[in-house]
Amino acid sequence: MIAGIERCFFFSSRTLGLMLAALASLALSPELARAQTPAEHFSAYTAGSTVTVDHSAWSRLLERYVVAESDGINRVRYASMKKGARADLEGYLARLVRVDVKALDRNEQFAYWANLYNAKTIAIVLDALPVRSIKDINLGGGLLAAVTGGPWKAQVLKVAGVDLSLDDIEHGILRPVFKDPRVHYAVNCASLGCPNLGRAAFTGAKLDAELDAAATAFINHPRGLRISDGEAVLSSIYSWFEEDFGGSAAAVLAHVSRYAGEALKSKLQGISEIADYGYDWSLNDAGP
Repeated sequence: MIAGIERCFFFSSRTLGLMLAALASLALSPELARAQTPAEHFSAYTAGSTVTVDHSAWSRLLERYVVAESDGINRVRYASMKKGARADLEGYLARLVRVDVKALDRNEQFAYWANLYNAKTIAIVLDALPVRSIKDINLGGGLLAAVTGGPWKAQVLKVAGVDLSLDDIEHGILRPVFKDPRVHYAVNCASLGCPNLGRAAFTGAKLDAELDAAATAFINHPRGLRISDGEAVLSSIYSWFEEDFGGSAAAVLAHVSRYAGEALKSKLQGISEIADYGYDWSLNDAGP
């Protein structure tokens, strides 16, 4: 019996070895070596372009279905949106994916990708209702997606002939191409711990002001930063993506201080370490 088990193990190991060798061969093939990453594919832009993307349909949906509640967190009336505006959302997404992204200037591109990410995230949540957290939605996308949950690794969009996941947009395009930490205040993951989904679309013309406003709103809210017994407790976003905020606790604190209101900035004086991080993955649902 033991010998039989050993033989089975031998053959499975040999098979695994052959599989790994085949994968290595594929990885070294000229065809795969020439494959472009999302950043490489979408890095081109048109400086000085006057081409703009019409996001007015998205703004109308946000104004109607996003509720700015008294606790400072914007929540979404998902059930009402699914019932009354699902077709409008799909129409907006269908128009977006046909845009010639390379014809846009940098700010217009940023607004395009952020709005596309947020609108598709909302569409995915609508399809999954009822759901308590976006992490309960699994659309596939490999072993890691199965372990961590969430829809982020599944290819859910096609732009310029390129299949893209939400992770491709955030981590494959927005972060590496724009290298702006304010990306993290622009994309919304449909969770209470996330920076607010705005009640209007991002626009290329007013992008800097819109991103600064989003950063200021999040950092001055307890889920972004709070001082407890003289210690700083920050959103886990600053831990997960510390490199985007300067690569150290000191750099993160300098970043949040830049957007902190006077009272909060005063409390930050003398704090050189981050005591803890936190994040709430509960769905940012406003109810009916």
